Amino acid sequence: MPYYIIERNYLNEVVTPVENAPNVNLINDEEDVRWLFSFLSVDRRKTYCLYEAPSMEAIRVAAMRAGLPADVITEVTGRVMPDGVLVPVG
Repeated sequence: MPYYIIERNYLNEVVTPVENAPNVNLINDEEDVRWLFSFLSVDRRKTYCLYEAPSMEAIRVAAMRAGLPADVITEVTGRVMPDGVLVPVG
């Protein structure tokens, strides 16, 4: 299944721990998408999330249902490691 990076921009700071995570994961399960992890910006108003999903549309639907932004969705196929080697995501 393809992997995607999702950039999410928020008006307010993201509160951690994310109390809504169980609900987000339930919606994701229903839409056949899997949230792997997220990075949080220093100002706590932006996240970069790695997802596994059948399509960008599935991510958009899950985000809309969960009330989350999905400002930029980019499919990714590999990781460039510090030694310069390209390895598959996943």
